[in-house]
Amino acid sequence: MASQKITSALAAIESAANPQSKLQMYNNLLSDIVSTSSEHELAQDLIYYLDSILNEEISIVAARPLLDSFIGVLQKLSSDTIIKVGQHAVTLLQSRSTSVEEQDAQIREILADAYEADEEYIAAARALQGIRIDSSQRRVSDMAKVKLWIRIVRLYLEEDDTTSAETFLNRIKNLPDKIEDHELKLHFKLSQARILDARRRFLDASQEYFNVSLAAGVDESDRLQALSAAIRCAVLAPAGPQRSRTLAGLYKDDRATSVDEFGILEKMFLDRLLNPEEIAAFSQKLAPHQLALTADGSTVLDKAVVEHNLVAASKLYENITTDALATILGLEGSGDLTGGEKAEAYAARMVEQGRLKGSIDQIAGVIYFDSSAAGGASTGRHIRQWDAGVLGLLEDVERVATNISDQYPVGILKATL
Repeated sequence: MASQKITSALAAIESAANPQSKLQMYNNLLSDIVSTSSEHELAQDLIYYLDSILNEEISIVAARPLLDSFIGVLQKLSSDTIIKVGQHAVTLLQSRSTSVEEQDAQIREILADAYEADEEYIAAARALQGIRIDSSQRRVSDMAKVKLWIRIVRLYLEEDDTTSAETFLNRIKNLPDKIEDHELKLHFKLSQARILDARRRFLDASQEYFNVSLAAGVDESDRLQALSAAIRCAVLAPAGPQRSRTLAGLYKDDRATSVDEFGILEKMFLDRLLNPEEIAAFSQKLAPHQLALTADGSTVLDKAVVEHNLVAASKLYENITTDALATILGLEGSGDLTGGEKAEAYAARMVEQGRLKGSIDQIAGVIYFDSSAAGGASTGRHIRQWDAGVLGLLEDVERVATNISDQYPVGILKATL
C-alpha cells in the first residue's frame, strides 16, 4: 500500500490544470519518493507513480520524459525493488509499447539485470525476449540484435534450457551479416558448443570447444578449460574412426599434458583398456547431463567406456568368446540377458554401424575381429611378424657365415687313430 503522503500528492498533481506545471510536479514528486519513502513503501509508491504518469489523461509525448526520469531512478534501486516495480512497468507499457519502445527496452534490460543478480535466469531471459527489435519506431542494428540474443542464449543455458537457447542461437545464424565483434563471436561459439554438448552431439561439441581453446584473446585459464571440455566430449563420443581422429588431434596438442583429463585421453588414443578406478575419477569431472541415464539404464559414460574397451580388445585378440569379452568389458547379466549377450549386442551394433570390423558366430558364441582393419593388428599378427623377422635374421646370419667360409676356407683336421 502506498503512503498517504504520496497518494495525496498524486491526486493534487492529477487535478492541476497547467500541463507544464504537471510535468515539473511529477519530477519533484519522484525525487521526494526516492529520498523520503521507507524501504517497504518505496516499491508501492513508485507503482502508484507509474499508474499516474501512464494514465490516459497524459499524452505519450509528455509521458516519455517522465519515463526517462523514472528509468534513471529505477536502475539505482535494489534488485528486489526493481523486480516489483519493473514487472508492473512492463505490464503497463504493453498497451502503449509502440510509442515508448526505447523506454520499454531500457526497463526490460534493468529488470533482466535484477533477475540475473538474483539468479533467476529464465525470468531474465523472458524479460529480454519482450524487447521489440523489428519495428518502424525503433531501428535496431544487427550487432545490437546479436548482443541481445547472445545474452538470452547464455541465460537459458544457465538453466540448461537448451531448446530455448537453440531457438535464439538459430536467429543469429540466420542473420545476413556475419558477426564481426571478436568477443561476441567467442560467446557464440561457446554457446554453440554447450548446446551441442547438452544434446549429446559430443564430437561436434568437442570440435567447437577446441576451436574456442585456440581462439585469440582468450585467457590461458579459459583456454585450458575449453580444452578440458573438448577432451571430455571426445571421451563421451561413440567409439569409431571419427572419434579416433578427434582424439588424435587433441592428443597431439602440446597443451593436453597440462589438463587433468590427459591420462584418460592418452589411454583412449592408444587404444588401451580403461580400469574402473580411472573411469570413476573421470566421472567426477562430468556435468549432470553427461551422467544422465539413457533408455537402457546406463549412462553415456558407461556406453562410451564399454565401446572403447571393445575396440581395445579387438586390437589384442583375433577372436574371443562373448562370455570372455563380457568379463573384459565388466558387463554382468541382468534381466533376461547374460553378460555375454550384452557384449554380443554391443559388438553387433558397432559392426553394423561400421565402427568395428569383424563378424559374430552366434552359434559358437565367438566374435572374430578383422585384424587387417585400420588401427593396428592383433596379437596373432604381431607374433607372425615377429617370427618372420627372426627367421629373416637367421637366414641373413647363415648367408654371412657361408660367404665368410667360402672366402676364407679353413682346413679340417681329421683325427686319426
